[in-house]
Amino acid sequence: MSASFSDIIKSNTPTLVDFYATWCGPCKTMSPILEDFKSKLGDKVKVIKIDVDKNPKAAAAYQVRGVPTLVLFKGGQIKWRQSGVVMAQELIKIVNQHA
Repeated sequence: MSASFSDIIKSNTPTLVDFYATWCGPCKTMSPILEDFKSKLGDKVKVIKIDVDKNPKAAAAYQVRGVPTLVLFKGGQIKWRQSGVVMAQELIKIVNQHA
């Protein structure tokens, strides 16, 4: 059984949510960056990708106006968010600040 989105973001493990769209060029740029980021941090962070076209309610709930939008959750709270491409090293710093 997989955990629900709300259960995952309530975890004490930082969870980075990538709100993206398949047609979005910068979103495609983020994919390998997120893979690199996840490979460097391992179990210290969870990464979830949410397609805004398939999940418009989730995008609306978090007021995602542009893609990619990255949102870091910990304990159910938003700790950080930014739209646009963010490099892996920057994401690592941000997660370490909130770990």
